[in-house]
Amino acid sequence: MSSPAPRLTRNQRLDRLPVTGKHRRLLVGSGVGWALDAMDVGLISFIMAALAVHWNLTSTETSWIASVGFLGMALGATFGGLLADKFGRRQVFAVTLLVYGVATGASALSTGLAVLIALRFVVGLGLGAELPVASTLVSEFSPRKIRGRMVVLLEAWWAVGWVAAAVIGTFVVAGSDNGWRWALLIGMVPAAYALYVRWGMPESVRFLERKGRREEAEDVVRSFEADVPAEELARIDAENAASPGVAKDMAAAQETSIWSPALRGRTIAFWIVWFCVSLSYYGAFTWIPSLLVADGFTMVRSFSFTLIITVAQLPGYAVAAWLIERWGRRLTLAVFLVGSAASAGLFGLASEEWMILAAGCLLSFFNLGAWGALYAIGPELYPTNIRATGTGAAAGFGRIASIVAPLIVPPVMAFGGAAWLFGLFALSFAIAAVAAFTLPEQRGKVLDA
Repeated sequence: MSSPAPRLTRNQRLDRLPVTGKHRRLLVGSGVGWALDAMDVGLISFIMAALAVHWNLTSTETSWIASVGFLGMALGATFGGLLADKFGRRQVFAVTLLVYGVATGASALSTGLAVLIALRFVVGLGLGAELPVASTLVSEFSPRKIRGRMVVLLEAWWAVGWVAAAVIGTFVVAGSDNGWRWALLIGMVPAAYALYVRWGMPESVRFLERKGRREEAEDVVRSFEADVPAEELARIDAENAASPGVAKDMAAAQETSIWSPALRGRTIAFWIVWFCVSLSYYGAFTWIPSLLVADGFTMVRSFSFTLIITVAQLPGYAVAAWLIERWGRRLTLAVFLVGSAASAGLFGLASEEWMILAAGCLLSFFNLGAWGALYAIGPELYPTNIRATGTGAAAGFGRIASIVAPLIVPPVMAFGGAAWLFGLFALSFAIAAVAAFTLPEQRGKVLDA
């Protein structure tokens, strides 16, 4: 293999590569972990509806099952990012999978509401820490020209996990009085998957270099280069040598705090988007199965409707992955947020079955496309030394909204019904869209090392 030009850093050597088999394995490896996260979060919406019947829970008690998990996710996201910047992306990714996988399996043995709530908090710690760490890892390895698309494709695994949750909810949770326990036992899969993550995935080159582990970093870069034919690598180097340099986000370079003057504005806007999207998404999708049951649908029919609505997430991610490298991050995110706002309003006014399905599918399409763009933007806003911290802190702040969201649904429904509830979610999406327009556009820029 021809050696890279001396002037190229290891990160530049990674940025210049085409998509290789190792990129695809990294994406799938991280994506499976992401899907398992989504499956756990999604299962709770079905388990809430089932336990409300089997344990005769009030709506407030049911709300706490979801909210305490999101409380754990808020803490996990905040500290997970800090730990990933200190100990490495891969290490923290594996530990978080192990934590929430074991705790989910233990939840199946819960003898009462208090025990279940306590274990859901532990599950949330693992879930919250894993998501920003995985997106940071994928972003740091992705070729520069398709970095945003790679992260959206990672986020698309969320839909795979949520569809799996809907299938399990429809055929396992609704199948018997103890179906919810069997569903939680299935949720132990991440504990075993953590072993693969720990030994089968590479550590971030940027992290290794920052820790002075240059030989390990060099080995990782060479392993990716080895997947590219020598003649193709030579052609890429020749083209890069003949072309002008790529723009770099100089405002972020060398900063050591997400609240520094250069980064403060983007941090505030990023946090606002995270908070508003989390409020609307978790408020709506955590409660949709229960709301349908309350409207008179049988549990099986309610869960079937939710399964159909959930499948619409997949094309939402696909369209966002295509647009994010054509329109850019900021416009793609804002457009999907505006679509989410309109869809939430329509869902609140839906009265017929076909209207509920149509509006629900539109909400899934736009909302999950927005999530994909949001996760793609995050790692690009901050330099390497605070990248996981910045994405984790924003996710942690957003989890405050996800804690509140399940709790506000019962009182708002009692006050004004679905129209008021989903009108609130539509307003929240609209605020997020405005904040998204103030974020810097990072398409094509080099991730600061």
